Amino acid sequence: MKYLSYEEFEKANIFGKGSFNEAFAQYFIGDSFLNPLTNPKETAVFLANVTFEPGCRNNWHIHHAESGGGQILICTAGEGWYQEKGKEAVSLKPGMVITIPPEVKHWHGAKKDSWFSHIALEVPGEQTSNEWCEPVSDEEYGCLE
Repeated sequence: MKYLSYEEFEKANIFGKGSFNEAFAQYFIGDSFLNPLTNPKETAVFLANVTFEPGCRNNWHIHHAESGGGQILICTAGEGWYQEKGKEAVSLKPGMVITIPPEVKHWHGAKKDSWFSHIALEVPGEQTSNEWCEPVSDEEYGCLE
């Protein structure tokens, strides 16, 4: 379900919006918010609910790993997009799970007309790192319906 109204979206966003994602704001077009669900000092698996305002998306990026690694997205509220480089974008809705292997260039974010949240899970691995690449252009994003 699409939510242009934040007040309506907030009722569906069961894991909470959290705080402005200031640490990674440079890698997003629009505003995103981060609500950590686990403490990295207490567990090897970090989970966070990431909320995107309508039209917000992160830059193309790659999760590198020598072994293991990658990312899992669990869509929780609103509607969004996920796209791997060279492939069609996938429409995201609550209940969908996206498994992103390491070394795959991709981006994810909200649809133009909806708030969106997903839980992001960084898959543990060896020698993991994240490479932030170029922004998703307005032209690339604007053609998604």
